[in-house]
Amino acid sequence: MESVLANFGSKGQKNNLIINVEDLILKTLNKFIGLTFLLCLVFSSVLLSNTTSNYFEKSDSLKLLEKYSLFSEYHKNKDFESAIPYGWEVLEMDPAKFRKWIYYKMEDAVWYLHDSTDVSPEMKESIEDTIIYLYDLAIEHFPEEKAYFESHKAFILEGWLDAPAEEIIAEYEKAIQDDVDMSSYYYNRLGKLYIKNASDENDFKTKALDLYTYLSEREPDNPQWPAELEGLVENIDQLVDLTKKNWLNNKENLGKAWKFVQMAIRAGNYPEAIEGLEFLVEKSPETVNYWNQLATAYQKTDQLKNAEGALLNLIEIDPDAKEHYLNLGINYGKMGKLSKARKYYIKASAVGGSWALPIYYEGSLYEKSARACNFDFETKMVYQLAVDTYRKAVRLDPSLTDAKNRIGALSTSVPTQEDYFFRGYKSGQVLPITGDCFAWIGKSVTVP
Repeated sequence: MESVLANFGSKGQKNNLIINVEDLILKTLNKFIGLTFLLCLVFSSVLLSNTTSNYFEKSDSLKLLEKYSLFSEYHKNKDFESAIPYGWEVLEMDPAKFRKWIYYKMEDAVWYLHDSTDVSPEMKESIEDTIIYLYDLAIEHFPEEKAYFESHKAFILEGWLDAPAEEIIAEYEKAIQDDVDMSSYYYNRLGKLYIKNASDENDFKTKALDLYTYLSEREPDNPQWPAELEGLVENIDQLVDLTKKNWLNNKENLGKAWKFVQMAIRAGNYPEAIEGLEFLVEKSPETVNYWNQLATAYQKTDQLKNAEGALLNLIEIDPDAKEHYLNLGINYGKMGKLSKARKYYIKASAVGGSWALPIYYEGSLYEKSARACNFDFETKMVYQLAVDTYRKAVRLDPSLTDAKNRIGALSTSVPTQEDYFFRGYKSGQVLPITGDCFAWIGKSVTVP
């Protein structure tokens, strides 16, 4: 050490140097101790801060739970007047925490008190002043059920608060937009508001028409909705005109076109229905129901050639549907093309897995053909063929009452044993059906 220090001069200088080095070491050590203390202090402060924060957080959570427990207990005991203040405290502290329970329970409490004869007018007035705020909180913090609360808010605006019609209508419309499957009760309340407030300055009458048309489609067995529709107009033809106007104002809207078609069909106005249906199949050529309805409308207006084209198109789109083949057979029957009609009846039965109904229709072809000719032995054999075919249909489906009835009705039109005997025919002999009147049939009957 000294040899090193020798390079720095005299002994006094050396001593000063030693002292300076010692001071430097002490200062460095003090700074280190101070820094360590400061870090400990900071760490302790952070730890204390976190502990305090957690303490207050826990305290708030416990307080919230305590308030909700009191609210719930009073509610369970139907002491709604005591429950409501605690409910408001819970919602003020955290409007989302107990949302799956508190909003329904608060609604239950305020509705009960509002309708109770034991509650003071002041309490009722207080409830009416705050109920909309409750629903607005629920809509904001419980979005899964917003449509429910929107519809109930609209009901309160209408029934309790006598709000302006436009405000009530807007709230019902929001609820239905958020849940199209909503109860028809709220649809009907909205419809009544449309009707009551309809004028030349708004489109409420058209909206009522759309609403009740939708309900008629959704609940076809409910007679109230067609009655509401008919109440909107002087007669059903006017209703057809209104739905058509509604469609033409928005020509590309398939839903409006379909509503017009349905109304025209209800009115028996098939030419009008055809106009809408031809538009629909052009815009949506793969929709089976449009083609079905169009084929029917063509048949109703005796446009059998057009009906044939529609049914052939249906079979191409939906070849596994047995009804298309049956309907095409019926159409050919109306056209007088009996052989083609039979072909599609047989096809319908095969596609339907031995479906009995087309076999019944086949029997009706033979009966129809026999009625068109002179009543002689050959005609009697055709009636017998019809009976044999009806019996086949009954074997396939014993519940086919119409076929059973036709068998009984034709019992005096078929050949008798004497008819066969005098012509020299024996039991079990197969007799082909011939004659110009029955050339299309190409069948035979067996002598019983």
